[in-house]
Amino acid sequence: MANICKVPISSLPLPPSSHIVTHNLTPDPVTPSPAEFFSDVLPNKPSLQRRARLLSKEAHFSYVNPMPLEFPYEITPPDPPAVIEDKAGYIEQWLSEHEACQPSPVSSHIRPSLNKYTSKLRDRRREFIGLSETCLRDCLPHLDVGDAFEVLGKPALAPLVEEEVTSTSSPEAETIRQELVDVLSGHTVLMAPESSSGPSFAPWSARYSGHQFGVWAGQLGDGRAISIHVTPHPEDAETIYELQLKGAGRTPFSRSADGLAVLRSSIREYLCSEAMHALSIPTTRSLSLISLPDLPVIRERTEAACIFTRVAETFIRIGNFEALSPPSNSFFLGGGQQDADYEALRQLGEWTARRVLKLEGINWEAGDAWGKKLLLDVARRNARMVAAWQAYGFMHGVMNTDNISILGLTIDYGPYAFMDVFDPYHICNHSDGEGRYAYKYQPNMIVFACRALLDALSPLIGAEAARGNKAVQPGWASSITPETLVSWRTAGKTLSKVEMEQILEETCAMEYGYLMRKRLGLRRQEKTDQGEIVQPLLDMMEAQQLDFHGTFRRLAFFHTGMMKEDNSERMEAFIQGILGGTPDRDRMDHRKVTEGWMTWLDKYSARIESERHGEEWAGEADFDSARQAAAKSANPRFVIRQWVLEELIKKVEGDHNSGKRIMAKVMQMACKPFEPWGAEGDDTPNDDLPAEIREERRLCGLGDKRFLGFQCSCSS
Repeated sequence: MANICKVPISSLPLPPSSHIVTHNLTPDPVTPSPAEFFSDVLPNKPSLQRRARLLSKEAHFSYVNPMPLEFPYEITPPDPPAVIEDKAGYIEQWLSEHEACQPSPVSSHIRPSLNKYTSKLRDRRREFIGLSETCLRDCLPHLDVGDAFEVLGKPALAPLVEEEVTSTSSPEAETIRQELVDVLSGHTVLMAPESSSGPSFAPWSARYSGHQFGVWAGQLGDGRAISIHVTPHPEDAETIYELQLKGAGRTPFSRSADGLAVLRSSIREYLCSEAMHALSIPTTRSLSLISLPDLPVIRERTEAACIFTRVAETFIRIGNFEALSPPSNSFFLGGGQQDADYEALRQLGEWTARRVLKLEGINWEAGDAWGKKLLLDVARRNARMVAAWQAYGFMHGVMNTDNISILGLTIDYGPYAFMDVFDPYHICNHSDGEGRYAYKYQPNMIVFACRALLDALSPLIGAEAARGNKAVQPGWASSITPETLVSWRTAGKTLSKVEMEQILEETCAMEYGYLMRKRLGLRRQEKTDQGEIVQPLLDMMEAQQLDFHGTFRRLAFFHTGMMKEDNSERMEAFIQGILGGTPDRDRMDHRKVTEGWMTWLDKYSARIESERHGEEWAGEADFDSARQAAAKSANPRFVIRQWVLEELIKKVEGDHNSGKRIMAKVMQMACKPFEPWGAEGDDTPNDDLPAEIREERRLCGLGDKRFLGFQCSCSS
């Protein structure tokens, strides 16, 4: 990535109009264009952005400005006091004065691609506490962040003893960083209401519906997420990244909520998104954290607000399709649901198939059908994703259909957890009383979500089949009879359901098998591996309450020479090391448990030896060293455990200055999870280690028993 020109956030280039989602889908008629949104809605009727309402059935999104404020809004009376005749008008005026409508100067000499706007009444403190180097590197290498990393300080777990360091940043670097903070905190808004040199642009929130805990919930939508920018990757103009603020205030989809996010949940998503990427699990990415310490948010307790910026090629979910083709005759408790709009379904589907999924083998000019291919591609992607969750012990906690990405990305990190003591029935979300989203059932829930997508797409798939496998055209369903619609829906399901479910089952099983072999340092696929190696290992972990990731990491150091008779003491020590990963070691029958491990390790050893001279490791000078290195690179030394998160959150809440350095170091460890943090393999006593390495070692441990199986809530 040499010679990439870095620019401030206001100068990040927009893609062409053909690549901007809001230019290719249908806006809320209340906010029909960036120009009308800026010239009419913001100054005259800004409450339309903040009122909970059902959008028109054809709408895919609504233009919305970030505005992080307490809700209900504390609307101040006139000063001096006066009788308010038009109370509704006064409220609109108050809201308008808080909208970011006033032009603001740009941060550098580089020509901006978007104009900056702010409000004179926005004066809350904005504290920059997190910025992801890996997200910048991968997604936004052309974004200039000024002196941001200097301001955030050196990542460190232990208190730093430093001499006073004079800042070396330039005034321009400080200005660029401040612009970044202002935009990513919702304080400043980037827009191009009308543009003669490029596409118009305004922030937006998307409409979607969904099933929540298996029950149809009607319209949901981005209740506290606002997309504020889209920009192409500088090395690939076809890859477009969307920047989205989470917790930037109310939208039309907020229902009775405040549209805000708290520091606690924002830290959790910020860290886990990058940790998942480091484990090669498909995910949205995290860019930044901006704390708003003066903005109180009421949850189980009063907490401080925080705005989290996430990045992805798209945030489209299965629920976006359900909103346009909802299930018929569904009873639900919610805010309502629009009638189906099949033309809007076609528009969204074509955009997704062509621009987002970039489906191959479709001749768009010839009018090839795409509906079924879209469905099967989404199924395939999500099957691979959930297989990775299972292989790495990740539990999402809220797998509602509005939380399932069309790209097969892990999205919407709420009460998630990584497995500690292995329990296949563990429920990480304490709101999930029935265990619907327990670890063991996650693959089943992806099947449920893909069936919901099939239900939404089935009329279109059936219509394509009726047209001789040709794509439906604009207005395709405008005059159909109910009987025709039913026949298309039935045909679409008949043509797709079995194949979709077969793809889900086979893809998930194949990917899971591949990842589990990788974790065990095996490369050749054997049908007997699941029954003879993997499942017996998991059964022992469950029965002995062993740490899931610690056990796999320990096994990465195993080699077959340890099974020789003259290595019996070493083998005993190795097994005892594995058993150290249980909170109740004293309750074990050590003789019986050791015998069980010896039996399993004997089978495992034979399976390893079966690859010693195979083609899978051809070219490796030392089979044992190569296999051990491969196993270490697949089994994290550091995992974001619940106790680590809870401890970190308290430290950041207590003191941003020291807390942000600790968080930066935890992010470093999460982004390089396979490194031997804490002097792994070194027998030096903890007290003799340097403070920083001692803390690294502590964070790699199982932690306090109280946090084993810890459950979080959905509140954030």
